[in-house]
Amino acid sequence: MKGTGDTNKKALFNLDENENTRYSKAAYVTKVAMVVNVLLTGFKFLAGIVGNSSAMVADAVHSLSDFMTDIAVIVGLRVAKKPRDSTHNYGHGKIETLAATFIGLVLVIVAFGIFWSGLQKVFAFFRGEPLPAPSSIAFIAAVISIVFKEWLYRYTMIYAKELKSDALIANAWHHRSDAFSSIGTTIGIGGAILLGGKWVVLDPIAAVILSFFIFKVAFDISYKNLNELLEASLDSETYRDIERVLNSTEGVLSFHELKTRKIGNAVAADVHIEVDRDLNIVDAHEISTHIEKKLKSICGSNGHFSIHVEPCSDSEY
Repeated sequence: MKGTGDTNKKALFNLDENENTRYSKAAYVTKVAMVVNVLLTGFKFLAGIVGNSSAMVADAVHSLSDFMTDIAVIVGLRVAKKPRDSTHNYGHGKIETLAATFIGLVLVIVAFGIFWSGLQKVFAFFRGEPLPAPSSIAFIAAVISIVFKEWLYRYTMIYAKELKSDALIANAWHHRSDAFSSIGTTIGIGGAILLGGKWVVLDPIAAVILSFFIFKVAFDISYKNLNELLEASLDSETYRDIERVLNSTEGVLSFHELKTRKIGNAVAADVHIEVDRDLNIVDAHEISTHIEKKLKSICGSNGHFSIHVEPCSDSEY
């Protein structure tokens, strides 16, 4: 019994150590993004004011929203890495999902703001109202923003996939939405400079079009993570992997009541398995332990698996 207890403590320690490493990597990536976002926001505000570009000022506000979501990600991940306790038996992984949902909703607000601002400028232009002509410093700031925000998207996404973090994936797409916004700004400012003042309307038109792309990303992020908060089942591929493990395990005659969900970045599943009714309790327990090990090997060592063993009825022999 002592050996088993020591093994369980060691496994729990390794799990906590893995979560701490995961948090450290995710936090580092997000802090890099925060520094870039602070510098870009200040530069874009300055370029927008000096360069007489309302589009660039709006773009700077978008970068400021990125900085806010960076903070949300760090706070969410820090809470999510906390170990299980008496009031949170499955850990705090849902906080990471909540942070990703928050980012998705912020993206919706950002997309609507870009859409509404652009639409108002388009209507104002066609009513005959003059739109301010931007200068080259605003154009340069927009190009620099595209380069850095696309780099941040790729940099964050690499670690998001490695760490399987929905919060980082959501934040990566927020970076790319800023790059999309800057593309619209670049087209509008470039058109106004190269083609003359009347072409300044290209800026708000491009912004309106790009806002729909941001809406799509925001909807996908929000829908996925809200579903997880509502205890949605796992994706079909993971579900089939679990079924294959159950079907291929020696001693499992059948199974039922398979229920799945996600808890942060961890997979959780509950299932009832039926075994030979003549098996002793030790052998039956060994089967369930074997299943749990196989599931953790394919779904992650931090998974939560509850396997209820039942004797197979005589009629099923």
